[in-house]
Amino acid sequence: MTQPPNLTAVARTVLVTGCSTGIGLVTAQRLKDRGYQVLTTARKPSDIRALQSQGFACCFLDYTLSDSITHAVSWALELGGGKLYGVFNNGAYGQPGAVEDLTRDALREQFEANFFGWHQLTCEVLVHMRQAGEGRIIQNSSVLGFAAMKFRGAYNASKFALEGLTDTLRLELRDTHIYVVLVEPGPITSEFRKTAYKYFQRNIRPELSAHKNAYNTVANRLSSDGTEADSKFTLSPDAVADKVILALESASPNARYGVTFPTHLFAVLRRLLPTKVLDYILNKAG
Repeated sequence: MTQPPNLTAVARTVLVTGCSTGIGLVTAQRLKDRGYQVLTTARKPSDIRALQSQGFACCFLDYTLSDSITHAVSWALELGGGKLYGVFNNGAYGQPGAVEDLTRDALREQFEANFFGWHQLTCEVLVHMRQAGEGRIIQNSSVLGFAAMKFRGAYNASKFALEGLTDTLRLELRDTHIYVVLVEPGPITSEFRKTAYKYFQRNIRPELSAHKNAYNTVANRLSSDGTEADSKFTLSPDAVADKVILALESASPNARYGVTFPTHLFAVLRRLLPTKVLDYILNKAG
């Protein structure tokens, strides 16, 4: 394969999804400061207006709505002059609950938001990256994309699926200048718990579950302060943005970028430990 194009030769347009708060917002700000043309998306009109007030071009995108994805890609290409160098798939949520308490509809909704929508967006931009002869597709995965934890089955499954699909796409694009990268955060300061608690209340009925006693702990954890910020291993969204920048600017980016200590730790333990031992550790950690 020939050498990739000079990454500093021209201005780059990057689409970042899920920019209302947390990882998406901070990554968009960091990329803008580095001189990228940053295009953002959000679902709520109030969040779109807030992003626009900060000087970002912003478009409505809901991963569960196919038409909104197609519209957002067309919008991004128009603003990017027909080219889109990078996409950071980021918007997602976690549906808590024991596997046996997940309805088919709840699991389907999780996959629409965390997997199928990402796949559609990736495929739609990939056509144009092929035409341009270059591109970066960056997927925001999770430590739970390779190390499952209890009462997170829907989210685990969506991220495991994302990792498998992304690994396959990377192999299929091996002879191109389009690089596919997984970013794997662990605990990051965000409103992830706040959103997860909303879906827990909507889709799980603890009083009817064999896990109803355990759900008291789950509910207390999710509703404690509404944020992922109580672990000594929790990092700020800037730690994820650092990896996104590496994925965009490295001449030959890594297939994966772990972010937090738990991500690096469990990646090693998964390779070294027997399944029963790892299950014991993950059960205690959960």
